[in-house]
Amino acid sequence: MPIEPTHRFLRACHSLPVDQTPVWLMRQAGRYLPEYMRVRQQAGNFLSLCKNPDLATEVTLQPVYRFDMDAAILFSDILVVPEAMGMSLSFGMGEGPVLEPFLRTPSDLRRLRPVQPEEQLGYVLQTVTQIRQALQEKTPLIGFSGSPWTLATYMVEGGSSKTFRYIKGMLFDQPALLQQLLDQIADVVADYLNAQIAHGVQAVQIFDTWGGVLGPREFVTFSLRSIQRIIDRLQRVGPDGQTVPIILFFFFFGSMLEEMIGTGCDVIGLDWTTHLATARHQVAARAALQGNLDPAVLYATPDIVRHQVRQLLQDYGPYPGHVFNLGHGMAQDMDPGRVVDLVRAVREESRLLLQQNGGMQRIQEKRP
Repeated sequence: MPIEPTHRFLRACHSLPVDQTPVWLMRQAGRYLPEYMRVRQQAGNFLSLCKNPDLATEVTLQPVYRFDMDAAILFSDILVVPEAMGMSLSFGMGEGPVLEPFLRTPSDLRRLRPVQPEEQLGYVLQTVTQIRQALQEKTPLIGFSGSPWTLATYMVEGGSSKTFRYIKGMLFDQPALLQQLLDQIADVVADYLNAQIAHGVQAVQIFDTWGGVLGPREFVTFSLRSIQRIIDRLQRVGPDGQTVPIILFFFFFGSMLEEMIGTGCDVIGLDWTTHLATARHQVAARAALQGNLDPAVLYATPDIVRHQVRQLLQDYGPYPGHVFNLGHGMAQDMDPGRVVDLVRAVREESRLLLQQNGGMQRIQEKRP
């Protein structure tokens, strides 16, 4: 029988009572931190930083130590998976990623190679081991991967896209070929996340950054289907005997909560376009929710940051199953001082909310 977690973040992921709402931020280790920029300069470039376990460990820990976050998230990039599958990955100066040669025909897909995570992605797994050693048992570590649909968009387009011409062309003209690619990616991602779990991550997050460019039917068929394939293969209990929560983050797709719950995930990450109170009422006790402050709030004054935090916490209410986060990641021009204000506000306002309501209340379960 799995061991009940003691860490605040892990308890919230399992919708267990906590003393205050846990908080961590997507892209919390990044270019807005001066200490990160110094380490990145030392590494030479972004990809070299990802592939250096000592430096990747250092930048993972920076926001944990600076802000006392309730969780650390592994520093890496979602595109190390396509690279491991045989594609060439590069990041141009001031530009987005470039993946070559792009995948658009059956012969292109045959170039992809099988992946053994311990071999092609061993540097990531070594980083996981080092982070866990550094954190000891004080702060949980989150591992992650991109979703198959999101990874496929980069692999087919050859990089970032505004129109998604080629991936959507494949979706409508060659759906069987796209499903073949998605299945192949899903199997690699499942193996990769299982390897992260074996090396010590205590939660995993699957980022579906580009699911929001799909229509509802296509989202279920080409995004959720492959995510379900991953979840069905994941090792749900870690080496420490604790259940490993699965977090799904979707951008611009809060209308599909029922379908997301159906995957068997433990936590649904929401962007800021979904009303948190509405989502809680719909999801009830079937999954925890993560999010969903608009990142742009961090450009405002400390008083406004606190007001927005208070509103969001009140929207969720004094119930278990909330992990405070942004509705997307930190931007490079944000002030670290606003993160201090944010974390302090989450802790103080969530404790006050619980005091005012006589502690944490039980959510009424909702049957599907």
